[in-house]
Amino acid sequence: MESTTERHLNGLNSCDSQKLWVDCRLPVKCSPVVTDSFILSNPMFDLQATESFIHQAMEIIMEEAVKKATDVTEKVCEWHFPEKLKELLDLELRDEGECESEILQRCRDAIRYSVKSTHPRFFNQLFAGMEPYSLVASFINETIKTSVYTYEMAPVFTLMEDALLRKMIEVIGWKEGDGIFNPGGSMSNMYAVNLARYRYCPDIKEVGLFSAKRLVILTSQESHYSISKGAALLGIGTKNVYMVPCDKRGKMIPSVLEEKIKLAKSEGAVPFMVNATAGTTVLGAFDPIEEIADICEKYDLWLHVDACWGGAALMSKKHKHLLKGIHRVNSVAWNPHKMLMASLQCSAFLVRDKTCLLQHCHSARASYLFQQDKFYDVSYDTGDKSVQCSRKPDAFKFWLMWKALGTTELEQRVDRALAMSRYLEQEIRKREGFQLLMEPVYANVCFWYIPPSLRNLPDGPELWEKLHTVAPVVKERMMKKGSMMIGYQTHCNKPNFFRMVVISPQVSRDDMDFVLDEIHNLGKDL
Repeated sequence: MESTTERHLNGLNSCDSQKLWVDCRLPVKCSPVVTDSFILSNPMFDLQATESFIHQAMEIIMEEAVKKATDVTEKVCEWHFPEKLKELLDLELRDEGECESEILQRCRDAIRYSVKSTHPRFFNQLFAGMEPYSLVASFINETIKTSVYTYEMAPVFTLMEDALLRKMIEVIGWKEGDGIFNPGGSMSNMYAVNLARYRYCPDIKEVGLFSAKRLVILTSQESHYSISKGAALLGIGTKNVYMVPCDKRGKMIPSVLEEKIKLAKSEGAVPFMVNATAGTTVLGAFDPIEEIADICEKYDLWLHVDACWGGAALMSKKHKHLLKGIHRVNSVAWNPHKMLMASLQCSAFLVRDKTCLLQHCHSARASYLFQQDKFYDVSYDTGDKSVQCSRKPDAFKFWLMWKALGTTELEQRVDRALAMSRYLEQEIRKREGFQLLMEPVYANVCFWYIPPSLRNLPDGPELWEKLHTVAPVVKERMMKKGSMMIGYQTHCNKPNFFRMVVISPQVSRDDMDFVLDEIHNLGKDL
């Protein structure tokens, strides 16, 4: 029976003319070397065929994922239920590969049936829109295919990350600091928990949990779930995350925070960290950092600010007051892939430290990677600061953006997004059947749509029960139609409401008007 290699060499596979094999095409200058049925005299891939495939794939990407996906006249998504989508995609992996033409069709299908988060009418998540410079940087990242753990492996990206972190530290208002890019805000928040614990109890790195008392984290009831996940992952325990109540605007109440700290101490526990949020996920609230910092200094607690969503306001002279006092905190999580629109993922963890705390906390000193007798300055080998080994050069995506746009245009992006959200708020106030949950602080606009059949009901349990079912049905209809995407959720004891997130500079006033018109058209019969 012929081996797979022999079949490729003999051209027996009907798809081989479109594959990227080369053995049978390159001239053999000497007798072929065959080992384990493989001819080793020539490389396995044909560079010309490879280039041709990539060119064709890039044409598909430009037409389908760049041009059409950002066209307001196209659908945000082409919805199918899982079983149907499985049939359309043909997900089965087989022993034999497919022809180039079939693979190119797989590329088209992957784009066609995906949600277009770059579409002007995608408002579902805390990220949206097409960012061209960051997109190009992503292509380069994947093509260069390196890992940012040592200078020798990633000299360019190591220096770019260092420069970018220094600039972000300056924007926060620190005179010095450290940081690292990592895959997502949840990971940044977990870095904060681990670093705060290490600062309180350095022995925990080697001795483990046996070296510490019962530790307590304090965070607001509106904070991101990654704080509790981090507590679970790191062995602190979710019951040792004390939730601090918030006011009606979704802000942590400092006086209650202090009460919770005293409670933990009275129980014999050790509160060691407070997590404040700058831009909560649902309401877009900003905790009062200045007042919280006073309390943390009083009790010598690590103060971390989850500014994954709201950190972009630091770029705006008009809105940076929302994070007043952030220069006093110990660490910050900030996701440029959100409001600033860098391609996913682009998340930074920053720490106000000059003692190499990140290095001491996470270093494993792998001798095959972090040799101390290298011929260059090993301080540029940043991998030992990370809990990862392989790490993508995500900083490049934000660095190239910033170089292309400058600080001024980044500021304008933030200001315009918030101005657009103010316009939407004003329109909601004008329209019959629409009601704000509260006046927005940031780019989160939360509101109810009340169909005509419910508008004469008095405010109370009956109205709320019926109103609770409206948003899910409208969401289902918009998804199946593909006209737009907006998230909904409940909050405390309130019925489901829509949460609009306005980010992309592609969005116009017409899109805001369309959203309200479309919600009414999809829900007026309910």
